[in-house]
Amino acid sequence: MRVLLFGATGMVGRGVLRECLRSPEISRVLVVGRTPTGLAHPKLRELTHPDLAELMNRPGIEDELSGYDACFYCLGVSSAGLNPETYQRITHDLTLTVARVLADASPGLTFVYVSGQGTDTSERGRSRWARVKGRTENDLLALPLSTYLFRPGYIQPLHGITSRTFLYRALYAVTTPLFPLIRRLAPDQVTTTEAIGRAMVSVAATGAPGPYLDNRSINGAAARSR
Repeated sequence: MRVLLFGATGMVGRGVLRECLRSPEISRVLVVGRTPTGLAHPKLRELTHPDLAELMNRPGIEDELSGYDACFYCLGVSSAGLNPETYQRITHDLTLTVARVLADASPGLTFVYVSGQGTDTSERGRSRWARVKGRTENDLLALPLSTYLFRPGYIQPLHGITSRTFLYRALYAVTTPLFPLIRRLAPDQVTTTEAIGRAMVSVAATGAPGPYLDNRSINGAAARSR
């Protein structure tokens, strides 16, 4: 498979990129982002631009992004500290801009979107981030793509990967020693960056029973990719 990866420098995206480069099922990875990953690998090519919305509107971009089997969309930000307009623009508007370009370039492409546990597809709940994520999910499902929506809860970073958000790094400093115990007591409530990456490869290759994957489904799909 040939895959596109957005958000490869974030915590989840770095885990997904690692598994893509390790997977014998993937022959090529095109990372699209604002900054380089700093990695070199025979499978890896990068397309960087400081403004991804502008990049998606560049003449000829559909040709550059055509011929791929799947897109793993891991780009996202926390709503904490962001004004509503900025969160909407990054979470919904940019995601849909990318997805629409891909729908034109490669109809039927598998699009895997990292959403979140608690997403509100009714779009009427009290939580703003959940409403925006819910609208994003709903609009993605309306496009001519084979869309899968990953809704992880707690994600444990592995293999030296860390979060770029200070608050999350502080949280992981406390919870990492407890992770083996948490996983034994509540295996369906946690997942890892490695499992998310493996699950995306599995879903791109063979699909999934439905479009929504929670931690349990993600871990199950990851196990099938071994």
